Amino acid sequence: MLYELKNFGIHGSEEINSVGANGKMNEFCAAMGICNLRHVDEEIEKRKKVYERYSHNLSGASGIRLNTLKPEVKSNYAYFPIVIDENAFGCNRNTVYERLAENGIYTRKYFYPLTNSLNCYEDIYDINDTPIAKKVSERVLTLPMYADLSMGDIDRICEIILTKD
Repeated sequence: MLYELKNFGIHGSEEINSVGANGKMNEFCAAMGICNLRHVDEEIEKRKKVYERYSHNLSGASGIRLNTLKPEVKSNYAYFPIVIDENAFGCNRNTVYERLAENGIYTRKYFYPLTNSLNCYEDIYDINDTPIAKKVSERVLTLPMYADLSMGDIDRICEIILTKD
């Protein structure tokens, strides 16, 4: 129970039983974060290169929509979400998720499960009241994104995504 409380109420990969908090950072982690602040610009620049490689490999793929960066916003390149349109792409987000997992690549179904579908809210909200949010939650996949992700690994991830069986 305490683990769930400190981890957003998350019990499993797709199961959230209670309302929780983000209580995972301890004092040591905070101190290490402060020590590493001097490297933040360098790390963001490396993440930008990862972002650019993903964008290069996946842009123009029918049925995959990429997040567009706004020129007036300075990105930290924390995430690389894609939105998969099953009709145009030929398979759905879950199929791509499973195919990547079979190859040892772990992604996240972002905005999933939808908050108003969680067990702890089942008697309060109706998922049918938010059809657009439901549709988005069924299509978003966040790809691995970290500063030291190699260009070869990015190419492999994109090849797996774009290969249709």
